[in-house]
Amino acid sequence: MENNLIKTTIEDHIAVVTMDAPPVNAQSREFVEELISVFDELNETPTVRVIVLTGAGKVFSAGADIKSRGKVGAVPGDTYRHLRRTREIGFSIMESNKAVIAAVNGPALGAGMGLAVCSDIILASDNAVFGLPEIDIGLMGGVRHTMRLFPHSLTRRMVLSGYRVPAEELYRRGIIEACVPREQLMDEAMKMARTIASKSPMALKLAKRAINTVETMGLKDGYRFEQNLTVEMTQHEDSKEAMAAFLEKRPAVFKDVI
Repeated sequence: MENNLIKTTIEDHIAVVTMDAPPVNAQSREFVEELISVFDELNETPTVRVIVLTGAGKVFSAGADIKSRGKVGAVPGDTYRHLRRTREIGFSIMESNKAVIAAVNGPALGAGMGLAVCSDIILASDNAVFGLPEIDIGLMGGVRHTMRLFPHSLTRRMVLSGYRVPAEELYRRGIIEACVPREQLMDEAMKMARTIASKSPMALKLAKRAINTVETMGLKDGYRFEQNLTVEMTQHEDSKEAMAAFLEKRPAVFKDVI
């Protein structure tokens, strides 16, 4: 696994992925390709059950690397390759079999905010802000992902004015799960990660499949899909172990799976 712009450590079933591209973790082509590669590899790492994504320094990610973006389109086909990479960095997080916690340690802007909203759970430090500055730099983007989580009026305010929402406001609105002092952020994220990592790997995998699939389905079809996953889960040894542990009043012991 590469550890150039993206640093990765794995311990106790938890992978901590740290974006480390000083000074503001701007997303160059190399950054994007490495982050996609890291998530793809973690997706097939049996010992990993949950991923914590954060940034080094004082910024989670300031978004696209505008300096390197000026080179996009210099050769035929390059623009579409760039757009494809930009799409896939978010989907590599959303489509992961593993639960992903975003520990937003500072400003998350544009494509940086996109990484957070593509995660399963968002925690933030009290110095963090979330914004879509594309309107100010001659670009478009971020609308559809933001609409999944943010209210109608707030989304439009962010897109049309470039308003940067303080983490405290997002916590008050129930959009993120925690807003804590920066020095407490990783402790809070790791506490949540350890809780998730204690669950059945197979159950986590199926739960992620359910979350990603039923979001765009109608009520009846979505519920039927979840019921089918329940049938699949009950046929797995982890289900039997979970039930036995519950009845015997002991911690369950699960095997790692992909």
